[in-house]
Amino acid sequence: MKRKKAFSLSRTLAWLGVHLNLVIMAIIVVYPVMWMVLAALSPTRGTPGAVMSDMWLGVIPIPSGLTLDNFRRLFTDHNYGLWYRNSLIIAVLNTVGTVLVHTFMGFVFARLQFRGRKAGLLTIMVLNMFPSFLAMVAIYTIFLTFGWLNNIYALALLYIGGGIPGTMWLMRGYMLNIPKSLDEAAYIDGATKMQLFTKVIFPLSKPIIAFVGFNAFMGPWMDYIFPRLLLRSGENFTIAIGLMSLADHNSASWDITAFTAGALIIAVPFGILFFVFQKYFALGIAAGANKGE
Repeated sequence: MKRKKAFSLSRTLAWLGVHLNLVIMAIIVVYPVMWMVLAALSPTRGTPGAVMSDMWLGVIPIPSGLTLDNFRRLFTDHNYGLWYRNSLIIAVLNTVGTVLVHTFMGFVFARLQFRGRKAGLLTIMVLNMFPSFLAMVAIYTIFLTFGWLNNIYALALLYIGGGIPGTMWLMRGYMLNIPKSLDEAAYIDGATKMQLFTKVIFPLSKPIIAFVGFNAFMGPWMDYIFPRLLLRSGENFTIAIGLMSLADHNSASWDITAFTAGALIIAVPFGILFFVFQKYFALGIAAGANKGE
């Protein structure tokens, strides 16, 4: 007959502490999302004060009714469709360019030996230590000189080049874990270095490619600093600039309920991509730990 475990005050307090912490963390994560969803569906229009007036106990927004009018006004009263298109173009170009360029660079530094390899790795490592916004003045001057201001395609090129230090290092770390015996077998079969990359290394790097591609797609939607610096006219604004104009109390288009509706729409492509590629993300997040030679 099994003996019952004796009551332990310390174990019970530890159990309560762990579960209380989980509940608090869940509230912190869920509350902003709940607030945004209810505010986006609220018939109240305009300022945060109007939305706050419908709140229960001053905390939870309880709309008098549910409506999709805020989503409609995004496309009729504001240029949300144009902002969304610009952001989507930049995100797709950044994703394709990042996957192709950064994956190939990771392959070169991980699998090939050439003069200046270590110096190049050291340079990339040093560049990775400095945040990109430190070069804002230099970037603005370059864009102004070449006539690239207010050009969404040039902005996509900036994202692709600016992500090289961090992303290439992840790619290289993952590829160093692929056995070198595969390279030797491919060379014995007559494969060139490009065939080794396209037919062996690239297919085996799907987890890290999915992880890097998802981050590359997500980045332009969230970035406000560089689009605000380099894009001048409203027809080239990204979603971040457009939504900030709806949340700016100094702007004539101040509309917090439309802002929350627009923010919810942005989550749709992210959610789809996450569920499609989620099996690769766990491996991709842990990739790149091996720094190698």
